Amino acid sequence: MSFTLADRFPRMGKYMHGKVRAWNQLGEQTAFYGRALGLTVGAVRLYKKETLRLIAQMSLGTGALAVIGGTVVIVGFLTLSAGALIAVQGYNSLSNIGVEALTGFLAAFLNVRIIAPLTAGIGLAATIGAGATAQLGSMRISEEIDALEVMGIRSITYLVSTRIVAGMIVVIPLYSVAVIMSFLSARFGTTYVYGQSPGVYDHYFNTFLRPNDLFWSFLQAIVMAVVVMLVHTYYGFTASGGPAGVGEAVGRAVRTSLIAAVFVTLLISLSVYGQSGNFDLSG
Repeated sequence: MSFTLADRFPRMGKYMHGKVRAWNQLGEQTAFYGRALGLTVGAVRLYKKETLRLIAQMSLGTGALAVIGGTVVIVGFLTLSAGALIAVQGYNSLSNIGVEALTGFLAAFLNVRIIAPLTAGIGLAATIGAGATAQLGSMRISEEIDALEVMGIRSITYLVSTRIVAGMIVVIPLYSVAVIMSFLSARFGTTYVYGQSPGVYDHYFNTFLRPNDLFWSFLQAIVMAVVVMLVHTYYGFTASGGPAGVGEAVGRAVRTSLIAAVFVTLLISLSVYGQSGNFDLSG
């Protein structure tokens, strides 16, 4: 009678089995991402109506969500709050050392490089991403995805790639609204609430607001939208275990996409700004 290594050391075998399973799942996830991205061109060509429907659904919402304006209003409100926090914390902190005039600099610097794209990514994960996971998960457990494949419809192209394309398109006007709201709230809080001169605020804001930073900020938002849609569509497409499994898939997807959004922000910031930060404090 022979014994394997796992039989002799059950704890070690269980640990190694978990690691191997996690590694295999990572490989399956990466293959799914590559296939979904590769089919985006086919999704636009074959399923134009479905792509347009998803764009409308993701931007303005459907049903009860359409009453408040959908994702546009939600993300705009989040960045509005973030911009107001810059005014509150920035003005009070800088006034302690007598340089509260630089609040406009903080609004131009922090909003574009860190706060607005990261806040928009969190909003995308909590609205568009979670909705996509729930939709695909419910279709999976009710065998609708299997029915599509039986009918000859490419399920990944029709369900996943179309959502990726729609997310990339929706995020451009969505992020424009987010940046504008963060700028307006920071200016309103500094000039109207704390009474700083609008001319002083506008001078430092316009001096330190770089067009290149806005470009990289938009690129970061687009990459973040693609990553969020990839993560959420994967967990929804592979959901199992009934309604409880769909809820668990949504939770895992939100957790993973939030971590991925932070990593996207970190990697793009390091690659674009590097060690110098492409910044000179003058004016």
